[in-house]
Order: sequence, then C-alpha cells, then structure tokens
Amino acid sequence: MAEEDDIVLSELDDEELVQQMHDDLYDGLKDEVEEGVNILLGRGWTPYKVLTEALVEGMRIVGIDFRDGILFVPEVLMAANSMKAGMVILRPLLAETGAPRMGKMVIGTVKGDIHDIGKNLVSMMMEGAGYEVIDIGINNPVENYLAAIEEHKPDILGMSALLTTTMPYMKVVIDTMKEKGIRDDYIVLVGGAPLNEAFAESVGADAYCRDAAVAVETAKKMIAERERSNSAAMGVS
Repeated sequence: MAEEDDIVLSELDDEELVQQMHDDLYDGLKDEVEEGVNILLGRGWTPYKVLTEALVEGMRIVGIDFRDGILFVPEVLMAANSMKAGMVILRPLLAETGAPRMGKMVIGTVKGDIHDIGKNLVSMMMEGAGYEVIDIGINNPVENYLAAIEEHKPDILGMSALLTTTMPYMKVVIDTMKEKGIRDDYIVLVGGAPLNEAFAESVGADAYCRDAAVAVETAKKMIAERERSNSAAMGVS
C-alpha cells in the first residue's frame, strides 16, 4: 500500500485522476472518491461529466467483475458506498444544471418477505449507473407499489423476493397493474435467488435479473428499446 499513500490526487492530470478514481471506487476508498470529485469540479468539469466518466464508468468496471465472480457482495457494497459519497456532492449540482437523466426506478421487496441484501445491491448498482432510485424497502403490499409509481412516475418497477412462498405475490402486483390499465406504462423487472426466466414470464414481468449487474444491463437495454419505439411511434427516426 506504500505507493498508494504517495499519490497526491491534485497533482495528477485529468486522465490519470479519472483512472485513479476508478481504482479508488473499486477499492471502496470513500474519502479519495470525494476528493477526486471535488478536484474535477474545481478544474471546471461539468457535474454530468464527472458522474459519467469518473463514477459511472468506475462502477461499470465493478459490475463486470461482480458478474464474473472476481468481486463479492462486501466489496461491491464498499464500492457502492464510495459512489454514493461522490453522488452526495454531485446530486444537487446535477439538478441545477438539468443534466440528462438516465431513468428512474422504484424498487422494493414483496409482501411477506423481509430480505433486502439483493435489493439493496440492485439499488446501489442502478444509482452507480446514473439512475434515480426510489427504494420502498421490504414487505410491500400491492398498495405500496401503486402509490410509489403514482407518485414518482418511474420508467422501471423492480420487485425482489427470496422466499418461494412470497414469489407469487409478484403476480398479484402485475395483475393489479393490468386491471388498472397501467401495466404497459412501466418496465417490470423481477429478481431473487429462487426466481428464473420462466417464472418471470409466467407472472407477466418484462425480465428476470439474476444479479445486480444484470439488472443494470437489462434496464439500460429496455429503456433504450422503449425510447426507440416511442420515437418511431411519433414518426421520429
């Protein structure tokens, strides 16, 4: 670690600093990530550029290694907490500058289920990819999901379950959305250890996400597809 201590972030040029921030995010070094964000802002970087090039790109690398089994949940949580520290500085600035938004997600564990580690990881990784995430917690009846999507108008609804006994409740939520005529307004992603693609299809979800890295990839792909089809529908090429 000796050489790590010798690095003075403010003496690095922009490119070196961004590379170092990717490393510091990967290692879960919160203070260094905060310092890097402040240095780049001080050098005239826009908040959106700092977000995408330093933080989102850093978390993308973390996501790949998590998916490939090189990093594990504790390391990812540390990286995500470092990302969050950087986001605390950037969020108000992003709001002021009207930066382009990636999308918005409401996520929660279903009624009867109090497991939240997987859900929390998805929340953190989605935030790490630049999405706005509204986490409604655990043990959510259908009314909680409906209230959250009514209030926040997200692009995506995410539901999580770890128990085989609570999995069917996902269908209750989706069926209620269908009854209300709002199902097609939202991308519905489901996840949790006992789930699989066949289950997701059987309850009417758009996709099953086996882990947080897949959730981010799926969200990006589905929002892009939806935007393309919306543009086509409006006659915009």
